[in-house]
Amino acid sequence: MSKLHIKPQGTSGRVVHVTPQSAGWTYVGFDLYKLKPGESAAEETATNEVCLVFISGKGKVTAGTRNFGVLGERMSPFEGLPASVYIPAGSRWAVTAETDVELAVCSAPGEGSSLPARVIPKEELGQEVRGKGNNVRHVTNILPEGSPAQSLLVVEVITPAGNTSSYPPHKHDQDNLPEESFLEETYYHRLNPPQGFAFQRVYTDDRSLDEAMAVEDGDVTLVPKGYHPCATIHGYDLYYLNVMAGPVRTWKFHNAKEHEWLLK
Repeated sequence: MSKLHIKPQGTSGRVVHVTPQSAGWTYVGFDLYKLKPGESAAEETATNEVCLVFISGKGKVTAGTRNFGVLGERMSPFEGLPASVYIPAGSRWAVTAETDVELAVCSAPGEGSSLPARVIPKEELGQEVRGKGNNVRHVTNILPEGSPAQSLLVVEVITPAGNTSSYPPHKHDQDNLPEESFLEETYYHRLNPPQGFAFQRVYTDDRSLDEAMAVEDGDVTLVPKGYHPCATIHGYDLYYLNVMAGPVRTWKFHNAKEHEWLLK
């Protein structure tokens, strides 16, 4: 299996654990917890800032001295808006499940911030439809660059069955602003119905990196550099949660020139 393709380990507790050290990069961390009612997860943020995203389920959330009560409404990532919480560096968070919970923990460097812990209100969740025809996808911006944070960019996308996404192929692996920013990225994939699969390719112009992966429900893919399009198959919708971070908190991408005609 590709080093960029990570399968969940187990069915309860922390089932995915991606660190900068394990990924071989600098900025992005990603954990995924599956909790039964009454079970808890907790971590110190240390030098990182964190965005908690309820993929599904409801749970009680505390961060530092703040008690945010019960958050979460949707029981599936394919329905409704996510509940999410921003937590600064130097804090501690805890979640206790009220229902079955699937919790994403998105992290990136956050030292020096004076931002408080906060629930990200639904009114701040920007929603948009991108693309046309078989390239349509539905985007929810959870922590875009216009929202307060040090490093993190967090977004979720639903791609209808048979469509492409993160397409035409684009990349963001050069610290060359204003044309392009350097951002590491993780994808957390879910399929509906869950027995489906989708495809993702991660590749560079010179093909020194060229990996094609069949992703299944619950898989994580890593994008250290290069283009990274996805394609669903007939009958199965694809959800993914993206986490991005780099030296500058902005998303400036470069399209693959040979495919730019698709945008005209």
